[in-house]
Amino acid sequence: MPTRRKPDQNAPEIVTPTGAKTGEREPIDPRAQSGDYLTTAQGLRLPDTDHSLKAGRRGPTLLEDFHLREKITHFDHERIPERVVHARGAAAHGVFVSYGTAASITKAGFLAEKGKETEVFVRFSTVLGSRGSADTVRDTRGFAVKFYTDEGNFDLVGNNMPVFFIQDGIKFPDIIHAGKPHPDREIPQAQSAHDTFWDFVSLHTEATHHVFWNMSDRGIPRSYRTMEGFGVHTFRTVDPEGGTHLVKFHWKPVAGVHSLVWEEAQIAAGVDPDFHRRDLADGIEAGAFLEYDLGVQVLPDDGTETFEGIDLLDPTKIVPEELAPVQLLGRLTLNRNPTNYFAETEQVAFHTGHLVPGIEVTNDPLMQARMFSYLDTQLTRLGGPNFSQLPINRPHVPVNDMLRDGMHQTAVHTGVAPYRPNSLDGGLPEVDPEGYVQVPRLVEGEVGRGNPLSFEDHFTQPALFYRSLTPVEQAHIAEAFTFELGKVYEQAIKERELAVLAQVDAGLAAIVAEGLGLPVPTGLPEVGEVLPSPALSQVVEVPGPIAGRKIGVIADSGSDLAGVRTLRKALAKQGAQLLVIAPTGGFIGKGRSKEVVDRTVLTARSIEFDAVLVAAGTGHSADIKVVILLQEMYRHCKALGAWGDGIEVLTGSGIPEDGPGVLHADSADKTFAAELIASLGLHRVWERADLVMADAVAPVR
Repeated sequence: MPTRRKPDQNAPEIVTPTGAKTGEREPIDPRAQSGDYLTTAQGLRLPDTDHSLKAGRRGPTLLEDFHLREKITHFDHERIPERVVHARGAAAHGVFVSYGTAASITKAGFLAEKGKETEVFVRFSTVLGSRGSADTVRDTRGFAVKFYTDEGNFDLVGNNMPVFFIQDGIKFPDIIHAGKPHPDREIPQAQSAHDTFWDFVSLHTEATHHVFWNMSDRGIPRSYRTMEGFGVHTFRTVDPEGGTHLVKFHWKPVAGVHSLVWEEAQIAAGVDPDFHRRDLADGIEAGAFLEYDLGVQVLPDDGTETFEGIDLLDPTKIVPEELAPVQLLGRLTLNRNPTNYFAETEQVAFHTGHLVPGIEVTNDPLMQARMFSYLDTQLTRLGGPNFSQLPINRPHVPVNDMLRDGMHQTAVHTGVAPYRPNSLDGGLPEVDPEGYVQVPRLVEGEVGRGNPLSFEDHFTQPALFYRSLTPVEQAHIAEAFTFELGKVYEQAIKERELAVLAQVDAGLAAIVAEGLGLPVPTGLPEVGEVLPSPALSQVVEVPGPIAGRKIGVIADSGSDLAGVRTLRKALAKQGAQLLVIAPTGGFIGKGRSKEVVDRTVLTARSIEFDAVLVAAGTGHSADIKVVILLQEMYRHCKALGAWGDGIEVLTGSGIPEDGPGVLHADSADKTFAAELIASLGLHRVWERADLVMADAVAPVR
C-alpha cells in the first residue's frame, strides 16, 4: 500500500461535498534524479530503453512509441534554436475517487482500487476561437483531464462529442484550416458559419456525423457542469492477468446534460463572453462543485476491432449505449479554482501518450497521429522539451528520465552518467521489468495509404443521431444548418451540403432547403430505417439535480421578503442560488428584513438565470428592461413564476398566466418551492417550444 502523503503547508485546504479534505500532496523534489528506477518525464516506470517499439522484430518502428518520441525529441532540443486549437480555455483542480469497479478490466491502480483518490486537473476549451473569443460560440469543446496517479500522469484528452470530423489524423491541419477565419480577412472569429468550413465538410463527407453533433444543442452547452465528455477513440485496457478489453471512455455529468438555445448563446457572446468560465469559477467558489462519473463501454478484444458491425477504429462512429451500456468507474469532483491562469490553465500540457500500465492505445489512425502531434505542439507552445517540469505538469511521483539540458531547464541534474547501464552513478537508474509494457499484438499488412472499406459509410450514424432526438431537438438542428449555410456565399457549397443532408434524412434536407430558398435535392439514396438510441437525446422526463443553478427573484422594498427568504433556504438545500433583482443596487426592505440586491434590472439578462420569479407586493409599473427579461425567459423555454399579486407583473409583460411552465401560488411556501425545483430539474419547459419556435413542435417520447 502506498504511504500516506504528508500535508503541504502551502496547499489550500479544500473540503469536498462529503466532508473529506483534499489539498494534501507530497512535496515535489526539485532534483531530476529523485528515484531509483528509470521513468519517462511523466514518472512512468520503464522496462527497456534500448529497443524501440516495432511491428515485429524486423518490422518498422511504430509511431505510438511514446518513450522513443520523448527521448529523441528531448535530445533533439538539447541545443536550442529558438496554441492553434483549444486556445480558449478554463480549468479547475479536483479529485477522482475510484468505485473499484474497473478491477476486472484494467490493472491501472487509480481505476482498479476501490476508494483510491487521485488528484486531477481538468481543462475545458473551445476548438476554433482565439483566446479572446467568446465562450458560447457553436463549437466542439475540449474536455481534457490530467490524472496525477501513483504510476505517473495519465491524460484523457477528449471532447464533449464522442466522434470527430476526420478519420485519419493527416487531415487534422486541413479541417482546422478550413474552420479557422479566412486567411485574407481573418474573419469570422470562432465560427463555422463560413465558406471554407462548409466547403471542406461537404467534400469530406466523413465529417457529416460530427457536423450533426455540432449543429445540435451539444454545440452550445449550458455550462461545463452540464456537458458530457468522451475519450472519442477506442482504447485497450489490460487486466492483472494480461487479458485485454476494448473500451470507450465517457464522462457523465451528475447535473445532467443541458444546453443553451441559440438566441441565448448569441446574447451571452455579447453580454458576457466569459459565460462558461465565470460559471465554472463562481460555482466552485460558492461550494457548488462540478461532478462527473467516469464510465466505460466495455467491448470484446476479439481481434476484429469491430462490434455489432461498427468499426471501433473509426473515430467518426459511436457504439450506441443501448448496445453497450456505460459502466461507471468513479466520481470526479472539481473543487478548487486555479491560483494563476497562466501558470496553470495556460501552461498545462496534455498528451494522448501520457499513459499508465493497464491502458493502451489502438490502431485508430486519428489517435496514432495524435500520439505525435501533442508532444510536438508543446515544444513550440511551451518553449522547449522541459514543459513537464512546470508545476502544473509535474507528476506526483519520482522522476528519473535521464533527459538533459534544453530550453527552460529548471531541474538541477546530479551525477555524471546520464545513460545506462553505467558504473559511475551506482548503476542508477534501473529499469523496472514490471513497468509499462505494451501487450504483444500482431501487426501485419501491406504498406500503403488508404482506409478500410468499413470507414466508407458516412451517413448511417448521422441518421441514427438525428432520428434519436426529439422533434424539438431536430428543429434546433434544422435551424442551425439553415443559419450556418445562410452565411455561406458560394451557391455550389450550399447545394453540395444539401445533397449530403438528403442522404442522411430527406425531411431535414427539405426543411433546410426551404429556409435557404433552394430546390430540394432529389434522386439521392437515403439511409433507411435505423434503431434509435434514446441516450442521445438531452430531453428528460424525470427531474435531475439543480446544484449550481441560479434563480432570479424580481423584488423591491414593498415585496414579500419573507417569501424570498423561504425560497432561498429551500433552493440552498438543493445547491442552487437565489439572486434578488431590484430597480437599484444596495438593499431593499428595512431593518432585519432587508435583503441585499444581487442584480439590478439594468444588469440582469435572461442568460444568467435558469428561472425568474416575481415576489408578491412588487411594484407593477412595467419597466421595459423587466419586460425584456421576462419575455426572453419565456421565449427560451425557462421556468417563470410568481406568488400573490406578483403574477400581475408577468401578465403585464405579455406572459400568459396559464402558459406552460408558468408557476404561481398565493404564497412562497414549500409546495411552490417543490414545484419550482421540479421544473428546474427538467432544465427547459419544452412544452412551450411550439409557442415560441416557428418550426418546432413539442417533444414526444
